[in-house]
Amino acid sequence: MIDTLWYKMAFWPKKNTQDRPRVCDPDARPYAVFEATGLEIGGKRILQDLTVSLSEDRIGVIGLNGSGKSSFVRLLNGLRCPSEGALTLFGAPAAEAETELPRHVGFVFQNPDHQVIFPTVEEEIAFGLTQLGAGKTESRDRARAFLARHGCEALAGRPVTELSEGQKQLICILAVLVMEPRLLVLDEPMTSLDALAARRIRDKILSLPQKIVMVSHDLDHFEGFDRLLWLEQGRLRMAGDPQEVLAAYRRDIALRLAGDTEVAAL
Repeated sequence: MIDTLWYKMAFWPKKNTQDRPRVCDPDARPYAVFEATGLEIGGKRILQDLTVSLSEDRIGVIGLNGSGKSSFVRLLNGLRCPSEGALTLFGAPAAEAETELPRHVGFVFQNPDHQVIFPTVEEEIAFGLTQLGAGKTESRDRARAFLARHGCEALAGRPVTELSEGQKQLICILAVLVMEPRLLVLDEPMTSLDALAARRIRDKILSLPQKIVMVSHDLDHFEGFDRLLWLEQGRLRMAGDPQEVLAAYRRDIALRLAGDTEVAAL
């Protein structure tokens, strides 16, 4: 929840920042450049020696639990800052770009309940528009119109707590999209969904004009992606064509399972 509040409140006007020159280029490509980048949290090294550039429209991130996937994607929106090496986001050093990132990077959390902070769907969608400068009435009107364009007009007045998990996750995505970010980052967005809801959300994601970086344990969700990154113990083990990376990842899992079988037989 702390991450959520920081990310959302980053849009509140800040004293003496209105006239500062912008440092980010929303059209920069690559939009992220990691150069020997590392991340340490609480004295523990989470990521290390990451050197990779992100320029493709659809990028997936895979790896076992504890491999650093969530921390990696949080570097893209300023929720985490590198401890070592360099990170360039939208053409600017991460430290300089941090305050602008919420305008360019939309972030969808794994659990919708950790993201939604307003009681109704309409209020949740309208919040981002208000922070971008629209008045309260205009924000509500534009929020309803936006929901209608995405086939969700009937949900406008509904309490978020009454929605299904799939509806909640869709509203979380729409609440980000209404601010028109250039990059959408999703951290396990379909973990709590059934197969049908997950497929609908995945299809919605693939239909978007934004660049996408998505973490998922479900390897089938990367169909149609341009590139896949495989993290292991905080390092980039492999990056490239999704089919090649997935084949290597599945072989690695099979070898690990075979090793477990051998150990169990002793």
